[in-house]
Amino acid sequence: MSELIPAPRSLVAGPGGEVRLTAHSQLYADTATEGVGHWLRTVLREATGLPLHEGRELDDTNGDGIGLQLDPALGPEEYRLVSDESGVLVEGGSAAGVFWGAQSLRQLLGPDAYRRAPLRRDRAWAVPYVTIEDAPRFRWRGLMLDVSRHFMPKDGVLRYLDLMAAHKLNVFHFHLTDDQGWRIEIKRHPKLTEVGSWRARTKFGHRASPFWEEKPHGGYYTQDDIREIVAYAAERHISVVPEIDIPGHSQAAIAAYPELGNTDVIDTTSLSVWDNWGISLNVLAPTDNTLRFYEEVFEEVLELFPSEFIHVGGDECAKEQWKQSPTVQARIRELGLADEDELQSWFIRHFDNWLTARGRRLIGWDEILEGGSRAEGRAPVESDEEEGAKRPLDEECRQGIRAPGGETTKLGLAPGAAVSSWRGYQGGITAARAGHDVVMCPEQQVYLDHRQDGGADEPVPIGYVRTLEDIYRFEPVPPQLTPDQARHVLGTQANVWTEVMEDHARVDYQTFPRLAAFAEVAWSALPAPAKRDFAGFEQRMTAHYKRLDALGVAYRPPTGPLPWQRRPGVLGRPIEGAPPNV
Repeated sequence: MSELIPAPRSLVAGPGGEVRLTAHSQLYADTATEGVGHWLRTVLREATGLPLHEGRELDDTNGDGIGLQLDPALGPEEYRLVSDESGVLVEGGSAAGVFWGAQSLRQLLGPDAYRRAPLRRDRAWAVPYVTIEDAPRFRWRGLMLDVSRHFMPKDGVLRYLDLMAAHKLNVFHFHLTDDQGWRIEIKRHPKLTEVGSWRARTKFGHRASPFWEEKPHGGYYTQDDIREIVAYAAERHISVVPEIDIPGHSQAAIAAYPELGNTDVIDTTSLSVWDNWGISLNVLAPTDNTLRFYEEVFEEVLELFPSEFIHVGGDECAKEQWKQSPTVQARIRELGLADEDELQSWFIRHFDNWLTARGRRLIGWDEILEGGSRAEGRAPVESDEEEGAKRPLDEECRQGIRAPGGETTKLGLAPGAAVSSWRGYQGGITAARAGHDVVMCPEQQVYLDHRQDGGADEPVPIGYVRTLEDIYRFEPVPPQLTPDQARHVLGTQANVWTEVMEDHARVDYQTFPRLAAFAEVAWSALPAPAKRDFAGFEQRMTAHYKRLDALGVAYRPPTGPLPWQRRPGVLGRPIEGAPPNV
């Protein structure tokens, strides 16, 4: 009963006894919780084989049933679960709160409640007498999944939405476009998927690896696939935030429509979807035609995704072609800008204003604070720069004195724009001090593509060692922020970049069990990192591993990778030592 993950705010055991679910048990949901009732009845019928007939009144729970209803005195995602002699009652401040309570109820029923069919028809199903009161710490509890580097078919995405819901995560950041593949159908520009969704071959391992998979790789989601994913997420109270990367990370789009690139510098008609990792030097040309093209892309994106936020990337834009292009240099002079960094800021601000005018909010990686100059943490493949180095923010931008382009309007971004702080904490600190909302996702702490152990058996080891305990001790809110500034931290997000994850089993291995620790950080009101009870969390994980087993998750076992999870001889890019706290 005390093995819940994430840990609830309050759990008080009852005076002994349990609610037994039987063939006569009923499930009552009022009008506002009807969707949650449908979800809960479906998953419990599958796992238990019990019919769980629909109750017409709350009293129909009759000591052996389940009731779901709203309590307006509770916060939007807050819930209360009471199991006693009258049955199980889950109340929430909204349907979302009831849904999170239903997730806790499922955990109370045991690991077999996560199966798709009952193991035995004579199995007893019981909920111990208990009172749970709970609410999340953050409103943004996110997972970013990169489907551009390795495509994940639709069923895999739906599966990850279920895994998110089971861990009370509520924002799915959907990384849909990059140099290595364009994954969303845009009807006005069909070549984006006809050409841009397939690459001829794929590097196996880090970009230093000599191994290639010599077959085409790709795929994309039709607009109906996207509608299904968004609807499936909404039923689980998850918001889907799409990412369309601009102006860098765009070689797949340029391969499909060469006029989008810097045609006076290179022959863009010779480009194909990139088959290597790193950052391509081929970036969008900052022309009016490019702006109109992407406005048309975003028009269709807005139609498909009702999310408050739209992610535009904005990171790691190589400036070499812009520096060489007479057309771009003329554009810089025409706009009265100082350099290529300010040009990128102008590009981002265009779409910031465009989205704001349509009632949406732009969110981008933290480079959008400083004009988007290329982070040296992921150098272009042609460069010999070591990955992991960090470029400091321009001091005037850091202080909010000067925005790129000379404005003093909050670093050049619209007031509603938000920042995903990935290169460390500093971008988020700068944004919060300037009054912008922030999602904390520093790569040194919560990039789940980073290796989980320093041992030689880790498959394709990338980055710093980030153990289960390291993730559990991650703190999203930097101590440098005042209480007023800290209110701009919307929450936190774990990022899964899939360059070296060729299938869903590799994604599972990198993501779990660490996502369980991250979910507790995002949901629960934990003490300071050094005071957190990791031993207690590990004890609760013994039960949670059984839930993951029932869900079919190919997680990394606590004892290390299983033989078939290793990738002997495939080069990675490990970074030794503790990550910097920047």
